[in-house]
Amino acid sequence: MATTQDIVGKLWNLCNVLRDDGVHYSHYVTELTYLLFLKMLKETGQESLLPVGYRWDDLKGKDGIEQYNFYRTLLVHLGNEGRGLVQAIFVNSSTHLRQPKDLSKLVTDIDALDWYDAKSDPDGLGKLYEGLLEKNAAEKKSGAGQYFTPRPLIQSIVSLIKPKAGEVVQDPAAGTGGFLIAAHEFVRSETGDLYDLSEKQQVFQRKQAYYGLELVQETHRLLLMNAMLHGIESPLALGDSLGEPGAKLPKADVILTNPPFGTKKGGGLPTRSDLTFPTSNKQLCFLQHIYRNLKPGGRAAVVLPDNVLFEEGVGVEVRRDLMDKCDLHTILRLPTGIFYAQGVKTNVLFFTKGKDKDTGNTKAVWVYDLRTNMPQFGKRTPLTQEHFKEFEQAIGSDPLGRGKRRDQGEEGRFRKFTREWIRDEKRDSLDILWLRDENATRATDLPEAADIAARITERLRTALAEMESMTAELGGEPA
Repeated sequence: MATTQDIVGKLWNLCNVLRDDGVHYSHYVTELTYLLFLKMLKETGQESLLPVGYRWDDLKGKDGIEQYNFYRTLLVHLGNEGRGLVQAIFVNSSTHLRQPKDLSKLVTDIDALDWYDAKSDPDGLGKLYEGLLEKNAAEKKSGAGQYFTPRPLIQSIVSLIKPKAGEVVQDPAAGTGGFLIAAHEFVRSETGDLYDLSEKQQVFQRKQAYYGLELVQETHRLLLMNAMLHGIESPLALGDSLGEPGAKLPKADVILTNPPFGTKKGGGLPTRSDLTFPTSNKQLCFLQHIYRNLKPGGRAAVVLPDNVLFEEGVGVEVRRDLMDKCDLHTILRLPTGIFYAQGVKTNVLFFTKGKDKDTGNTKAVWVYDLRTNMPQFGKRTPLTQEHFKEFEQAIGSDPLGRGKRRDQGEEGRFRKFTREWIRDEKRDSLDILWLRDENATRATDLPEAADIAARITERLRTALAEMESMTAELGGEPA
């Protein structure tokens, strides 16, 4: 009997066959999404969602060029004539397969797999799809690592934020849905797989508890498929959180997200008009959206690159506004190498929206350094949940960050810094370092020099984007 992991391995190995015919990794996963959707509806008895004549057996029953032409017709038909989730997954779809033999092999091999084990596990099909997404993200050539947040990190964050039944959970940069699915699984684990809830509460959890926006249509397809296989039927829309769709998202009790890195495409400002501090830096825009979109008393955890902690100008204003409106109680400095973009250094900001006032909510910020003197993570040294255990113990179990904590001093990884110290000593920079890097014993060592160069480059890139945006506003042409 094939295990879920066996099926993942066999499906991924098919990619190696198709790669020789020029099928890119990310295109392959999208192609699998179309075919697996049809197959899963058959395996789970939900083919009534599909129009008669456009189902798995209709595709499987054809051969050669006839099958290939029918498949192309099927994609267009379901994208135009399908309903609800079906149309959302297939809209504007097209195949990247160029050879009828490749389609035939995919259909034959998918049909021949033993699906019993995956179906018998209530979470089996979801685990299978997550496994494929993880394989795709781990393959650097796919470029998928930019939207795939490592699952051990997600699990750690969700276990600390503790989403509850009845709460609205939002991800304005949903990617393939990792945060929303982990939040749903956490609620399920706390409510006896939702059976401890009333029927009305169960319907809310499946259909109204989760909101997400994803800008890229190909990624949005993966998000919808992933959510479906995990039993989530909530609104997960295609749209730009830095545009009007983001402004229309409902207020949330919990926001969990990993916004995309970099500046807004073309260096322009966000198109939505409700952000207090307009900037082409996407992370600063997303950060404003997040703390503005929280309900009073709501909590958030957001993955952000280092430049958000030290950027000057608008960056300082956004950080001050965040620390006024919210209790920024914890910053986790993440290790390098856990994302698949080379050299990206990231952090997790944990904060709670003030209930009664919009000023002075942050009294102190605790910083946990999980980066200095840590291994370089990657395929050889994979990140696991075990790497977050000491951090989870140090931060405590209170999801609002108010549990008892201990400052570990200059030799420890966890330290407390008052709001006054941050203002007076750091001029509201949150780029706080104290541990000595054992790999950089001399001031001229390459790691430290490379780090300084990377910071200078990032600041210059941001400044250039701001200047281009200003020039565009004044009606000039970028240099």
